[in-house]
Amino acid sequence: MSAPIDTNAFVGYPDTLSVRAGERIRFHLSSEARQQADVKFVRVRCADADATGPGIKYRELASPIDGVHAVAFHEAPCGSFMSVPADARFAPEGAFSFGCYVWPTRLLATPQTVLARWCEDSGRGWALQLSRDGLSLRVGGADGAIELKTDAPLEQRRWYWVQGALDATTGEMVLSQCRLADGALPEQRREARATKPGGWRLDSQGPLTVAAHALSATGNRCGAHYDGKIEAPRIAEGLLGIDALRRCDDLARPGLADAALIACWDFSHGIDTLEVLDRSPNRLDGRLHQLPCRGMTGVHWTGDVHDWRLAPREYGAIHFHSDDIYDCGWPATLELDVPADWKSGFHALRLRPVDGSAAETFITFFVTPAADAKRAPLAVLAASMTYMAYANSALRLHAVHFEVLTERLLMLTGDDIYLQEHPEVGQSTYDHHIDGSGRAYSSWLRPVLNMRPRSQPGNLAIDSHFLDWLEEKGIDYDVVTDVELDRQGAGALAGYRVLATLSHPEYYSEGMMNGIMAFQNAGGRHLALGANGFYWRCAFHPKAPAAVEVRRGMAGTRTWESQPGEVHLAGTGEPGALWRHSGFAPQKLIGVGFSAMVYDHAGYYLLTPDAADARVAFAVEGIAQGERIGDYGVRIGGAVGIEIDRFDVGLGSPPHAVMLATSHGLGPGALPTPEEYRTTVHGLDGEQNALVRADMVFFETAKGGAVFSTGSISYVLSLSHNGYDNNVSRITGNVLRRFLDPAPFELPA
Repeated sequence: MSAPIDTNAFVGYPDTLSVRAGERIRFHLSSEARQQADVKFVRVRCADADATGPGIKYRELASPIDGVHAVAFHEAPCGSFMSVPADARFAPEGAFSFGCYVWPTRLLATPQTVLARWCEDSGRGWALQLSRDGLSLRVGGADGAIELKTDAPLEQRRWYWVQGALDATTGEMVLSQCRLADGALPEQRREARATKPGGWRLDSQGPLTVAAHALSATGNRCGAHYDGKIEAPRIAEGLLGIDALRRCDDLARPGLADAALIACWDFSHGIDTLEVLDRSPNRLDGRLHQLPCRGMTGVHWTGDVHDWRLAPREYGAIHFHSDDIYDCGWPATLELDVPADWKSGFHALRLRPVDGSAAETFITFFVTPAADAKRAPLAVLAASMTYMAYANSALRLHAVHFEVLTERLLMLTGDDIYLQEHPEVGQSTYDHHIDGSGRAYSSWLRPVLNMRPRSQPGNLAIDSHFLDWLEEKGIDYDVVTDVELDRQGAGALAGYRVLATLSHPEYYSEGMMNGIMAFQNAGGRHLALGANGFYWRCAFHPKAPAAVEVRRGMAGTRTWESQPGEVHLAGTGEPGALWRHSGFAPQKLIGVGFSAMVYDHAGYYLLTPDAADARVAFAVEGIAQGERIGDYGVRIGGAVGIEIDRFDVGLGSPPHAVMLATSHGLGPGALPTPEEYRTTVHGLDGEQNALVRADMVFFETAKGGAVFSTGSISYVLSLSHNGYDNNVSRITGNVLRRFLDPAPFELPA
């Protein structure tokens, strides 16, 4: 028996997920045990290693950087924080006070820093910290350090005001914590005092930081990361009490004289940015690192407003996490000017050890056509936003009900083990942060293990079955991605007659939804080959464009739920949650929308009586009534499975659409998505519920266009059955040939 292939001997990421032929892309690589890698580029035909299917298929490409390259080891610096460049006013010679509101979510025995001008290497400066035992203040100078504690335990997920004050001249220190009144809980205050004879010389030299402290004077790396919300940190002159320092809480009308206020950072301003405004006259503005969550409810939230754009003062908190990661920041190892003659498609950088051992790593990227290249008539849309939403999903590791949910034995892969050993590379928007809150961001500027050939399971691997089918049938195509569709809208699809969306285009921005609708209404033809598509309303963050932002809302199939009032995206302000709840259900776009998940066995399609309509004769040519369509397929054994969509005029399916086939054979493990039912009753499953089904739908659009939808994620897994000679392949070929034909479709009278 051959040794398993090590897919993580090297890890890395590209600086951009898609690149035009003729333009530059950079790769950031790391390896813990290998110092060299043999580099080769490939164009991927099938990325699915499942032995019951076509298998891994790719074509090697020649590039100027083929060969052996050195690879160094780099750490992933996870943990979000705010920094302000070093300034002497953060450690004045006299007395000063500093404080903020905190809502801790992960209290430990070890301290976490909430506000500091502290250097770990030198042990100098000051740091306001908390742990489950209470608040502490560390102060250090040339002649040593001292720590003052309140010894009053804190509670998680409650608002506190915390502050420290010290006089560098006299050595006096004051530490205060105040649990804010909450419902039946009254306000509760604790205080501690100490004096160090001779005073302090506070010369940390580093930046001021929030939610962590600097490990060195440069401030490039931080430690003691805090988990939880922070609001309105500030520094002022003098040894102030709680009430005096909090009086500048109304940031529009500071209660302190301008001369006393050193800095007062307003997290409610510029919520859609990574910059933090200092409201003081000094304008000591800050910068956020590793993308903490903004647009979070703060101490002033009333519950009356759920959109931070309408009442920003109520959203003055930022939620920091010790495991936030946006950009690993590794140096570029390789740079490639993509040859102009490379054909558009799914591509990968392949890395192998020079000693010939059983290790192979792929780093996926997408090549789009050169600016002046002739376009193929068919555009295949890579679901890059969905790939990012699922990037490094660790549900198999951490969802306690995973085996019960999927009704199969859990088998861990090498990628699962790597994620368990290296949580610092970050997980997916289906996972939780270490403090239990949902992950709202996912970025490609870090290693992504499940978006590459040989990853199991993976959306990209399933999608590649359609590419394999196109290559087998000799059909020319270009690849564009969600990134281009989001940035350019319908312009990204200009020049194409047919658009194919793949097995699971679940996550969609407003620009992407409108872009596809505009393409269809301008006469484009859309082959929608999947299910659970166009489902979650989300966005790429405008100031962190490699990251997708997701808020889960209060409905939909989800593994976590946004806190009340925190459904609107920080990057754009628009509501997150489902497109269905924004009045743009997927049925309006492609005629079908998410109906159910299939946890047990797959099903198949049968033609409906409406398949006799002459309008769909081209699609069903060669298919007989009563013939089972797709009762076979890679991995799950059927064309109707994983997740499925149904037709519904009430949700926007065009009334003139033809439902030419519908699913059969689903069992008790086919269960509706939560928004499809209002109460938990018997009879919800696929054996008893007529709404749990996959529908195959066709309809015409304006200006000669048309849409064909299959309503099932597993549909493309049936294309290669019997050497690509089967009725799923036949229907797909029938529709695609007609869609490529320039003859216009006619809307029915």
